[in-house]
Amino acid sequence: MPDIHIQRTHSLGLAQARKLAFQWAKTAETRFDMTCTYEEGKTSDLLSFTRSGINGELRVMQDSFELDARLGFLLGAFKDRIEREIVKNLDSLADANGPAVQAAKPAAKSPSGKKAAPRRKA
Repeated sequence: MPDIHIQRTHSLGLAQARKLAFQWAKTAETRFDMTCTYEEGKTSDLLSFTRSGINGELRVMQDSFELDARLGFLLGAFKDRIEREIVKNLDSLADANGPAVQAAKPAAKSPSGKKAAPRRKA
């Protein structure tokens, strides 16, 4: 199970989303000393990233980004800060490319107060 899960919907299309993901990878490599590999697909891409204490994937789709990261024991203490930094970097790249990226809406709560299963677009 990932320690960090971030999902953003967008209206960029795959080609523009791919450009944004390349920019994010470049930032991750230079600023955070990560090693990134990018695999292009026909309908989605996979950006894998790793460094000591963290590894994960950013799935790039025509209408969304989905990031899952696993933190090592020592970095686990900084989970909230790391998550905020990832969100900030992804959102700042998106802002530079227009207001097309949005945070996924939180899951609706049922009348009992428990979270309902998230809705998926068809």
